[in-house]
Amino acid sequence: MFIRQLTYLVALSQTQHFGRAAELCNVSQPTLSGAVRSIEEEFGLPLVRRGRRFEGFTPEGERVLKWARRVLADCEGLRQEAGVSRASLAGSLRIGAIPTALPLVPLLTDACLHRHPGMRHEIYTMSAAQTLKQLLDLDLDVGLSYLDDERLRSFEKIPMFREQYVLIARDEAQFHGRTSMTWMEAAELPLCLLTGNMQCRRGIDAALAQAGASVQPRVETDSLMALYAHVRCAGLFSIVPHSVLCLAEMRDELKAMPLTPGLHRDIGLVLLDRQPRSPLLDAAVGLFREVNLQSRLDALLHL
Repeated sequence: MFIRQLTYLVALSQTQHFGRAAELCNVSQPTLSGAVRSIEEEFGLPLVRRGRRFEGFTPEGERVLKWARRVLADCEGLRQEAGVSRASLAGSLRIGAIPTALPLVPLLTDACLHRHPGMRHEIYTMSAAQTLKQLLDLDLDVGLSYLDDERLRSFEKIPMFREQYVLIARDEAQFHGRTSMTWMEAAELPLCLLTGNMQCRRGIDAALAQAGASVQPRVETDSLMALYAHVRCAGLFSIVPHSVLCLAEMRDELKAMPLTPGLHRDIGLVLLDRQPRSPLLDAAVGLFREVNLQSRLDALLHL
């Protein structure tokens, strides 16, 4: 019953609502509330701030919550370990990816889907900061993110590819026979760019500043599909990592040109530096390492 109570506590942190947490755990709200109170009584600590509704965790509750997540993750790893000798791997692998790397996730999960029919995948798009937080909270198993982030010192990093930033347009005629373009020249074009809160855009702004240019995009969006639509349908240009060309629409209907000097950033898997890994995560990481993302991406530019 104690493990179940910890599950209720983690569900409450995820939903921030007693009723939704109870629904997530398939129990009644009084059952969940009673279980949380039971933990508080056992520890002799107030874990939850209550008013008319859930108002968050106390500082003591936040500390207990960290241990609860760790205990539940270890229990799930133990369950998988115990089942390895009896059957194929089964369970859910939770992956968080930055938006520009999201199109690459199917290239990674493909081998898992074929090799381990019992392995399921939950895939979320989120910022680099959100990815790290959810890894620390054990709400994610693995992230796909930038590796030049100073916050990654306490994480395990596995390089997967180096992205190159390119200028994209609706058709080749818009390039007027050019085979490359400088950042200063690109800044003078009517642009649709990702929003300034995204790391991708911050890298673009830094490259423009280094070239002595600044830019005022005609359109800004946090959606790759909206960006694609404005380049495709409104005749705008954009600057993106070449990884997004994995999207069928962009690969087939847009043209890309390298920018000079080149801007490159390393992307890879990010995991908690914690052993042992669960058998499910260990198997997935092994298969992910076998995928040569670099060659697949560079082929899109005929490099």
